[in-house]
Amino acid sequence: MIAGHNRTIEASLKIAVCAAIVLSACTAAEATDGYFQYGNGARQDALGGAGVADSRDAMSLSLNPAGLVDAGSQMQMGAALFAPFRNYDATGTALVAPGSYDSNSNYFIVPNAAFSRQIDLDSAWGFALYGNGGMNTDWPAMVNTSPACSFFGGSPGTYCGGRAGVDLMQAFLAAGYARRVGAFSFGISPTFAIQRFQAHGLAAFAPFSSDPAHLTDNGYSYSYGGGLRGGVEWSIAPTFRLGFSAQTPMWMTGFSRYSGLFAGGGNFDIPATITAGMAYDAMPNLTLMLDYNHIFYQGVAAIANSSAITGPGVLGASNGPGFGWKDTDAIKLGVEWRANPIWTFRAGYEHNTNPVPSTDVTLNILAPGLVTDHFTGGFAYKVTPSSTVEFAAAYAPSQSVSGLERLGPPFPVPTPGSNIDISMHQYQAVLSWTYQFGTAPTSPLIHK
Repeated sequence: MIAGHNRTIEASLKIAVCAAIVLSACTAAEATDGYFQYGNGARQDALGGAGVADSRDAMSLSLNPAGLVDAGSQMQMGAALFAPFRNYDATGTALVAPGSYDSNSNYFIVPNAAFSRQIDLDSAWGFALYGNGGMNTDWPAMVNTSPACSFFGGSPGTYCGGRAGVDLMQAFLAAGYARRVGAFSFGISPTFAIQRFQAHGLAAFAPFSSDPAHLTDNGYSYSYGGGLRGGVEWSIAPTFRLGFSAQTPMWMTGFSRYSGLFAGGGNFDIPATITAGMAYDAMPNLTLMLDYNHIFYQGVAAIANSSAITGPGVLGASNGPGFGWKDTDAIKLGVEWRANPIWTFRAGYEHNTNPVPSTDVTLNILAPGLVTDHFTGGFAYKVTPSSTVEFAAAYAPSQSVSGLERLGPPFPVPTPGSNIDISMHQYQAVLSWTYQFGTAPTSPLIHK
């Protein structure tokens, strides 16, 4: 009876997961800093992800919950068409299929939504649905002529296990409250998170897994948890503001179907982040923004541990191999010109450090979160006094990382004379609609 009750709860949770994935900005890949989005919603996307000190819409909750007091009462709905293109080129390898190949699954629809409600002049609440992604690949079952594939009967695929790849999705439901006290605005946002993951084509690594039955080709596995975001905006002068926000790690349940893959028996927490920035109104209708962002990838063993396989039974162990990712730092620049009451134009640029070192390219064929530059732009058009349509577009030029094949026993470490080059470039277009329930009140201290 208890088992039946647990199955009912699990089924209900999975239904909720599916609903959240459909309604939120959860996708298999995003315009990314590693696998984090550089921005959420059309405004942030057009500004290169900047705006921690200049909040003007409900989606600001995903960046700095303190900004809710400047959004007014509004509803936002949007979607992005995202197109990431991933490639790897391998020569002289012992296990990885030699040749040049492109990953399949290159187009994704990415929905998002937010709502804010003004309580009074100096307080507001709201919620937002958004997501992360980027650890997604779908490599074909190409003929693999590498020497080690003879151990597996000449099986096809990148790692001699047939069609190979991973698919990670993360969806967030954030609720927030903000309060303005003098020149300061404070906000807090408890956030619930859902993850979905699957891997396939990794059967060749079974001898090195602590739980081979839960290593690969087990369909989707789900993970649940959450964390807390807080933020502050400080209006130093009517035309100059500072902002800061921080997100704790998202403490998540493990991926039970992949306990033999991820370090710690399937554990895959979501890294903490911090963002700080400034906004300056160069003119009453022209705002310049500069943000700094840091993502603590090294706080999650499954992401940060070296990818080197050092012996039998290490995959999935407490300190087992990961993807070798480093923390990332990003600088984001944005400019917004409110040309007239009808039209607003935006542009932005973001540069982030690459999390993938050359020593870990072999496993990161599965997760080439490499791009380091985003060029962005967009506009907002007020259709009626209450209704606004917004558009944003982004281009992330190709970035690549090369290195020797490094796997571990029984394969050479590294494979002499080998080279693996992984690369990625991205495009994204975002369309959204905002409905404002009345005029957003603002403090007389803030020139907005």
